Amino acid sequence: MVYNIKTIGNNIDAEGLKVFDRPGFAVDQVEEPDADAFICRAQKFHGYAFSDKLLAMGRAGAGFNNIPIEECASRGIVVFNAPGGNANAVKELVIANLIFGSRNLKPANKWLTSLKGTDVEIDSAVEKGKKNYSGKEIAGKTLGIIGLGNIGTKVANDAERLGMSVLGYDPYLSIEHAWDLSSHVQRVNEISEIFEKSDYITIHTPLTDETRGMYGAENFAKLKDGAIVLNFARDEITDKDAVLAAIELGKIAYFATDFGSEKFYHNEHIFLSPHLGGSTAEASLNCTRMASESVALYLTTGQIINSVNFPRVVQEMTTPFRVTLINKNVPGVVARISAAVADRGINLSNIVNRGQEDFAYTLIDLDETDEAKVDELVAYFKDNENVVRVRKLTK
Repeated sequence: MVYNIKTIGNNIDAEGLKVFDRPGFAVDQVEEPDADAFICRAQKFHGYAFSDKLLAMGRAGAGFNNIPIEECASRGIVVFNAPGGNANAVKELVIANLIFGSRNLKPANKWLTSLKGTDVEIDSAVEKGKKNYSGKEIAGKTLGIIGLGNIGTKVANDAERLGMSVLGYDPYLSIEHAWDLSSHVQRVNEISEIFEKSDYITIHTPLTDETRGMYGAENFAKLKDGAIVLNFARDEITDKDAVLAAIELGKIAYFATDFGSEKFYHNEHIFLSPHLGGSTAEASLNCTRMASESVALYLTTGQIINSVNFPRVVQEMTTPFRVTLINKNVPGVVARISAAVADRGINLSNIVNRGQEDFAYTLIDLDETDEAKVDELVAYFKDNENVVRVRKLTK
């Protein structure tokens, strides 16, 4: 069997797609409706007419707001992303802005490039005026980080190595990221501590009801005067009017964000970059490769790693046949599956069932060599009203 992979968009890293350079895969050989899987970036899929043939989508990046993941789950489409694939790139841009803002480089550059005259005259003016742009060092200052995931953990560790005291807030900190976090990073239990105690603040969280507008007037009121605040996570986390008001009050000395806004244009206290956080050659390669590997693993073995709409399910395939089910997350599913297998005289070698919100994923390994029996079982599952998608895989 050949799985057809369709790339969506023009910025898919060709090197990362070499994951599919092996028998059983074809890349960009069919049109979108005939593809088994997509590899995409930030293209919008809300309102997209998904084909019933589509099994998976690989988002070559960490964010997935461009994909209707609930709709995909209901149609049996597993959506994968690449968590951490661009983390180093974003971290480097954040560290650069900590220093850039501290040293007043934006207004200093604007002033310097406005000077007229010979080099001797400019040098003379520089010696007289540079004191107006003297900055501060980040060493010895306190950095508050909201969100200690792939990016936040890297920022925290590198900032600590640069001599900063680091406070971290993340009520959802995973065990994996806790292990990666420097022991010198102090975790706080209340987000108010981040705004009250930090000289610098950076946020690295997804957009949720909890984080939307988190950079707002209520939190900014707690800031020390002259704070440096960064948002390289999601634009909607920032209340733009609140940022401008905090700058006027002297609460924020420098605000940097990776998202454009006309409200922020021509303000010497604000630095804008055009969504460059993960825009490096290395990040593009990492993300494309991660997404491609997850899609390839799912298509060939049914295993799920790094999905945003289905749980992680990893199980080595040792039997002749494997059947996978995407089913509604209702009680008694495993018992009914086991009974259906037994009724057909098939030996059930292993079953893994994991639920996530309204849907679940079930992986069934069958120690059976009679394919007709397995096909009969697959047909039975397809007729079940609680089953969204059935796949039969062979070792």
